[in-house]
Amino acid sequence: MKTLADLTFDNCFARLGDAFSTEVLPEPIDEPRLVVASPAAMALLDLDPDEAEQPVFAEIFAGHKLWESAEPRAMVYSGHQFGSYNPRLGDGRGLLLGEVVNDAGEHWDLHLKGAGQTPYSRMGDGRAVLRSSIREFLASEALHALGIPSSRALCVVGSSTPVWREKKESAAMVLRMAPSHVRFGHFEYFYYTKQEEQLKTLGEHVLKSHFPQCLEQPEPYLAMFREVLERNAEMIAYWQAYGFCHGVMNTDNMSILGITFDYGPFAFLDDFDARFICNHSDDAGRYSFSNQVPIAHWNLSALAQALTPFISVDALRDTLNLFLPLYQAHYLALMRKRLGLYDEHEHDEKLIERLLQLMQTSAVDYTRFFRELGDSAAADALKRLREDFVDLAGFDEWVTDYLARCGDLDPAERRARMHAVNPKYILRNYLAQQAIEAAEKGDYSEVRLLHAVLSKPFEDQPGMERFAERPPEWGKHLEISCSS
Repeated sequence: MKTLADLTFDNCFARLGDAFSTEVLPEPIDEPRLVVASPAAMALLDLDPDEAEQPVFAEIFAGHKLWESAEPRAMVYSGHQFGSYNPRLGDGRGLLLGEVVNDAGEHWDLHLKGAGQTPYSRMGDGRAVLRSSIREFLASEALHALGIPSSRALCVVGSSTPVWREKKESAAMVLRMAPSHVRFGHFEYFYYTKQEEQLKTLGEHVLKSHFPQCLEQPEPYLAMFREVLERNAEMIAYWQAYGFCHGVMNTDNMSILGITFDYGPFAFLDDFDARFICNHSDDAGRYSFSNQVPIAHWNLSALAQALTPFISVDALRDTLNLFLPLYQAHYLALMRKRLGLYDEHEHDEKLIERLLQLMQTSAVDYTRFFRELGDSAAADALKRLREDFVDLAGFDEWVTDYLARCGDLDPAERRARMHAVNPKYILRNYLAQQAIEAAEKGDYSEVRLLHAVLSKPFEDQPGMERFAERPPEWGKHLEISCSS
């Protein structure tokens, strides 16, 4: 295992030059203290988990120190925000510290959020607050543990530095990790500013670094776009299957790698509601839960437009037409597993739709339903779950059809299979809020405990039952906005 001093940097994106990013040093925050760290994320860098306990760890990720081989850069990009094009965005409070190469030869961007002002801060202070930093850390690691494609989070460092949002809060920094932080908006920026050479340079960089297999195809850019589309179809299928709402699906928040990142006003569904809007600022519901599929398609269309210098419009259109079938195939496969169905049937889609409509009408807890469905033999589990439904006639009819699909799998085998894909613990907003309130008072134990529980979401964890309880009514109605 390595110490922080042993990390090897290879800053490929920085070498692209000043057209793509600006050199900026992080602005330190005062009296840095470690809030929480992820041993699993540290392992991706081959870091010894004991490194998190060293004072230098908090100092580095609070902007006080840097590696000599790090090259902090603020990336420039644009994007469609709530459907309207913003011509110049960029890392307004984040910095790409550099790219670390681990012993397996994998590149990991170290991206520090809350690092102070950059040329792209747009009148902002460049800071992140403790509240949003904790939420992003927990979400990144929780989604990964669920198997949902996601960026990772190494740590959160708190401070005594004051910042003002709706009220006075304290500044914090979160260290985010991903193989790349290139977004759809990077391509849009160079396309709409007519920087043709830079657009080509960006495309070649992404192909070489992240899609080298596409270089062997007759049309490398088309092959790359097809893979980006496939990855996003799979990611959105996971979101929908597990009830995750991103909240701000702007094109500048969409990863070219098809991973979830830029966590803001996210939420997991408590009671199932396809119309749920997790972002308090989203008055029109553009990014509601049910809209995430068409919005992902829309965002891919925006990326396709930026790739028209390299790919014919007809080829792009044909590829875009693959999104919904690919999404549906991934989604049905995930939902079959969640329901304990291990073969395919032509009426499965309708069976799932009927269940979700019944859950919507009765406001059934989405996560607990699937977990409890696997607790015992199907007929026995459904007798208990029936109590949660209002339309009993409709539920009974669904149960008859569902039981006919289940087959006669051994109950113990069925339980093991279903519990392997249906989490007992998810990151509910009220759990995050309780941990945040404790952290704001200087007690980080709840954040660390919640992180540990969410790292093993499918396992029964004795003594942790409170994290799997139904949320209180107040916990279902928390207002989360983009403010961080």
